[in-house]
Amino acid sequence: MVSARTLGPEERAGNAPAVDIVHGIRITDPYRWLEHGDSPEVHAWLDERDREFAMAARGWPMRQPLADDIRELVSADLWSPPVRRGRAVFATRRDRDAEHPRLVVFAGNGERTVFDPAVFDPGGTTTLDAWEPSPDGRYVAVQTSSGGTERGSLRVLATETGLPVEEPIWGVRYSHVAWLPGARGPVFYYVRRDNGDGRRGVWLHRVAAPRRDDVLVHACTAERTVPGVRLRRGRWLLISESHGTGHRNDLWLADLAECRADAPELTTIHSGIEVESEAEVGPDGMLYLRTTHGAPMRRVCRTAPDRCAPEHWEELVAEDPTATLDGFAVAGTAAAVEILVTRTRLGISELTAHSGEGHLLRPIPLPGEGMVTRLESHEPAWARTGEARDHGERVGTAEHGGEITFCYADVATQQIVLTYLPGWPEPRRWPEPQAPPPTDHVRRETLTCRSADGTQVPITVFSLEGAPRSGPTILHAYGGFGRPRQFGFSATVLAWLRAGGRYAVAHVRGGGDGGRRWHVEGARRAKIRSVEDLIAAADELVAMGYCTRASLCLSGGSAGGLLVLAAAMLRPDVCGSVIASAPLTDMARFERLGLGAMWTREFGTVADPGDFAALLRYSPYHHALRHGGSDHPAILLTGFHGDTRTDAAHPRKMCAALREHGSGTRPVLLRYEHGVGHGARAVTRAIDLAADAHAFAAAQTGLLPADRTVGAGVVPSQQEER
Repeated sequence: MVSARTLGPEERAGNAPAVDIVHGIRITDPYRWLEHGDSPEVHAWLDERDREFAMAARGWPMRQPLADDIRELVSADLWSPPVRRGRAVFATRRDRDAEHPRLVVFAGNGERTVFDPAVFDPGGTTTLDAWEPSPDGRYVAVQTSSGGTERGSLRVLATETGLPVEEPIWGVRYSHVAWLPGARGPVFYYVRRDNGDGRRGVWLHRVAAPRRDDVLVHACTAERTVPGVRLRRGRWLLISESHGTGHRNDLWLADLAECRADAPELTTIHSGIEVESEAEVGPDGMLYLRTTHGAPMRRVCRTAPDRCAPEHWEELVAEDPTATLDGFAVAGTAAAVEILVTRTRLGISELTAHSGEGHLLRPIPLPGEGMVTRLESHEPAWARTGEARDHGERVGTAEHGGEITFCYADVATQQIVLTYLPGWPEPRRWPEPQAPPPTDHVRRETLTCRSADGTQVPITVFSLEGAPRSGPTILHAYGGFGRPRQFGFSATVLAWLRAGGRYAVAHVRGGGDGGRRWHVEGARRAKIRSVEDLIAAADELVAMGYCTRASLCLSGGSAGGLLVLAAAMLRPDVCGSVIASAPLTDMARFERLGLGAMWTREFGTVADPGDFAALLRYSPYHHALRHGGSDHPAILLTGFHGDTRTDAAHPRKMCAALREHGSGTRPVLLRYEHGVGHGARAVTRAIDLAADAHAFAAAQTGLLPADRTVGAGVVPSQQEER
């Protein structure tokens, strides 16, 4: 049972506490008024926090050196994987001195910009969130949002001019766009994730037709599911519904060669079971699936489209009990299918090629020990458009059997794009490689710690060759939504290492490093285990001599921000400082703020008495209110006014609780930004945020400006097992 006393305007103005009775428990919330982010009272309160932060930051000696180093490290041209449509090649490119990536096309007469968010919005708050060209390359659908809200518009542009050909579709959020072949178009499917601007589900839209003529082809009926749509081989329609952010989805298939696009006859692949699958259609017309069905670490299966239920699946690539199968791509020809599979083993990716029968052909060499992302197959034009195949195409070309693209990065290497064709011994750089920049010799160590229940939890530690054995250390954790930690490029981390610091990652439960079991053991009522794992990792680093309590800073963002704050509230002596970026903090109210209602599979629900008791056990905000936090570590909270995911009310309320209920001498600071949110932002603002947060860590842990010569040079990375 949940009841609440509603505040009147005069009480809010007077900052009176709210009182809720939840399952018979009295919950006093003195800072409920800080949930009203646009009120004059909140703006005045934020002005005070801004002045406090500015005054403190002026005394951090590493602020400018870190900012300069981060800017140097991100000053590189960055590309997305290429997408071929007809004779055109699309990609995004972020020039080394640009604030945002722009969408470009190569079409006979060189490179041309189709959409540049910096031109569209000179103020710099608009981001290009997604894009998808039509099968013939004449049009491209672009999605943008402003102010960090991640909720914006979908525009269809003419590739030739970059100009819109119709009015925008408003209210979309990272919508899938699936264009139909040219004979049916220009027509595409798109999705609405909520009912704010139309019913939640999959819609069919004809370009230049009135929005009222859009057809809802699949309505989401289950609560809090996220729809998805893909079209494969110009024929096979795949529709999905993800249940919140848990590892479960429902999946349907329709053959558009046998039914109408506005009334697809959907066949259920699986629905109503605790399974998550991703499907592709191969060049042989078979359905390939990456799935957790019978394989918590995931496997690859195959079946015929007309026999797509799980009981008909044939296993091709078995699960590896020690590595998560994160992605797959299917290419080749009907007679010679090739499957690429990427796995992650404690943050490091492995890539292998398999035959259409699943036999291992060879490992695919990667540039180093790092992270593979965005592994995707690109169908040849004849398969994508549904047109007759040109049998004059050369074997071994992208137009013969399609190509596979992916991104690679590691701790010392900025993201690069690689392409692969079936049969190649190794992937190739795209675009043509330039002289590689100097890299740093990063040393990687792996150790384990014993958590409160006896579970062995891995820790990865990074440092530069020659760094001191003990010193300022950042310990990062995320531990949410079953996501495995992957070690890609971070200019912030590398700048910290160059400055003489050490960076560690705790692979806590709740994440996906150990597959579905590892996730479930740190979710819902067991979420406290994620916190206990992090505390154990901090204790291990201190015990092993990597750092002292004072020189250890816990760091996490979003769900990770929740963990580091919970650890600091439950064990105030665990470290000397904490960085919590856009954190969840009020776990009695998380379902009412941002996207929290979508996250009950991860954290539980206040409506359930057992879940509620578990939430209060680690809720940082309520620990701060109950115990005062007088001996808490130094804490830096960051909040973003446009954040529609975790909602900036969380860091606002946490800051107020720590400031007003604590009597300690260590600082509590809030770095608050307007015009940005949880996702992408302009490069300069990203650099400023990273430099400020890590300058705070440097000031608290004792990291001072020093000669940046240690560890430089082009040397292969090493690993030590401990």
